[in-house]
Amino acid sequence: MTLNCLIVDDEPLALDLLENYVNKTPFLNLEGRCENAFQAMERIQQNDIDLLFLDIQMPDLNGIEFSKTLGERPKVIFTTAFEQYAVEGFRVDALDYLLKPISYPEFLQAANKAKRWYELSSKPAAPAEPANTIFIKSDYKLIQIDLNKILYIEGVKDYIRIFLEDEAKPIMSLMSMKSMEEKLPADRFMRVHRSFIVQLDKIKTIERNRIVFGKEYIPISDSYKDKFMEFLNQRFFS
Repeated sequence: MTLNCLIVDDEPLALDLLENYVNKTPFLNLEGRCENAFQAMERIQQNDIDLLFLDIQMPDLNGIEFSKTLGERPKVIFTTAFEQYAVEGFRVDALDYLLKPISYPEFLQAANKAKRWYELSSKPAAPAEPANTIFIKSDYKLIQIDLNKILYIEGVKDYIRIFLEDEAKPIMSLMSMKSMEEKLPADRFMRVHRSFIVQLDKIKTIERNRIVFGKEYIPISDSYKDKFMEFLNQRFFS
């Protein structure tokens, strides 16, 4: 990762020192040097700047005042000869604070902090774990159902019946098959008939175009047969 940076200071010697430090730091790219906040403002509007090394004591508009006009980007590392500005600097969400005279190790430590901040902020968030349970309204109660235990779901008029492993009686709920199908993860559940949804990994036996769950036979209708056969062919070994 390379960070485009700008150095802002009204002292030419300070600019020379910071330019030297930036040029010897492999992950920093110097986009420019500015003698006041107004020059920096113009540069930021014209270029994609990630990081400012910003002096606090400057005429007309000091570094703290200028930093308050910035959004989330660029991030700021303050440079100053006055230690009393440290607290105020962190109040405006500065990444770091360098006290003059600045040594290269101190500069590098602050630059590394900026690099880590950008690496973390650009890292994609971990995908959310898929929900493994759903809540179903049944007999004026909300019942939590473990998706792993569902064998199949049957539609009966305005109701559905959810058949679970190790449960003698199905759970009944007033809802449509279409609504239930939309709530279930499509990679695990498939509708094989107008009245039946099955959990694919629970299928053990298929007999004469019917899925067998114990003593129950789930028909595979012509409307859903092609999709089911596509799933089956992906797992079929002759």
